Amino acid sequence: MWSKVYEKVKRHPAKVKVARLLVENGLRIADDGRIYCGPINIPDAKIAKAANADRRIVRNTVELIMKDDKLNNIFRAIKPAGPNLVDAAPYLGFDVIEIYADPNKPGIVAGVSTIIAELGISIRQVIADDPELVPDPKLQIVVNGRVPGEVIEKMRRIRGVRSVTLK
Repeated sequence: MWSKVYEKVKRHPAKVKVARLLVENGLRIADDGRIYCGPINIPDAKIAKAANADRRIVRNTVELIMKDDKLNNIFRAIKPAGPNLVDAAPYLGFDVIEIYADPNKPGIVAGVSTIIAELGISIRQVIADDPELVPDPKLQIVVNGRVPGEVIEKMRRIRGVRSVTLK
């Protein structure tokens, strides 16, 4: 998805920043051109401040996206991913498994979730970085409870996995 957006704004570094902020935060552009995070309207000035850009650049970027049928459809349908429990996990009694792997290799999530299931531990959340947006994407798995350290070595043997850490 990012490659389609980037192709449209790449000649304008400030628009790249704005578009990236919209994509990374799952911000939706409504039919009227307003920007939303779920049901909450985010003013252009707030987007501009977060992107370190002028608010007119935000408006120009939105208008550019809305003129492209494919991008308009994407941005009208995009949603935020919801609460990310990774940082709150220690306070909730959860462990977080962080995995760096080849994002083009199939079966990594299946392999890890099978190992976790064999332990009788349930998965609370799985968060995967988009390889188009993040140069070194990671997979984060929040589990309900504690993971024994020896399981990490078992996960490292999954095809395509480069590293596994327990946070």
